[in-house]
Amino acid sequence: MKKFLVYIALLSGLYCNAQFGTQVFSKDPIINLENFDKQRVHWGYFLGFNSYGFKFDYNNNPQADIIVKQTTGFNVGLVGNLRLFEHLDLRFEPGLYYAQRNLTFPQIEDEFDRLREVKSTYIHFPLLLKFSALRTGNVRPYLVGGFSRTLNLSSNQDAKDDNYAQIFRMKKMTNNWEIGFGVDLYFEYFKFSPSIRGVFGLEDELIRDNDPNSIYTGNVNSMKTRAILINFTFH
Repeated sequence: MKKFLVYIALLSGLYCNAQFGTQVFSKDPIINLENFDKQRVHWGYFLGFNSYGFKFDYNNNPQADIIVKQTTGFNVGLVGNLRLFEHLDLRFEPGLYYAQRNLTFPQIEDEFDRLREVKSTYIHFPLLLKFSALRTGNVRPYLVGGFSRTLNLSSNQDAKDDNYAQIFRMKKMTNNWEIGFGVDLYFEYFKFSPSIRGVFGLEDELIRDNDPNSIYTGNVNSMKTRAILINFTFH
């Protein structure tokens, strides 16, 4: 599935790049989809990549911080856009996000016990405001920001076992705020919008081990999501 998404992104990028010279960056470009943004409601879909991590805060100064290694995951979802004013839109972008973070606990000697692979499958529900600049030819940059709610299908929240049985537990539902930027590129038959966005968890997501003095979770005050999302949206 990852390879499939990569191929789609590459092919889309090649196609868009081939069209840029004649439709976007030429001296006198033909104005494409001139009335597209005047629609009250329009729909689209996105494909993309993500890099999820955690921000840890501790109760006491730890002998060694928990090391978070981020990996590249992928995203797919739908976009619903509601035009509020000329430069302001409300967007709903439900999507499926696959991510993995590898946590290393340096104070644990055994190599197997010190590593936790945290694989997550998220259903992500962001509600965002999009602030668009004036359109120049076939290019229109924008800022986007808002809040989101995330369902973690891999949370293990209800598991009775904990890290001492190799089970790393997280809450099922979390809330976040998001901010980012992108650019709308208008082609003859569609609008292409690459964007980058940061996700910042608002709540502690960690479920502590049964032992309050656990070497894994006993000193953790909070664990919150930090993520970068890169999406390629087609309207």
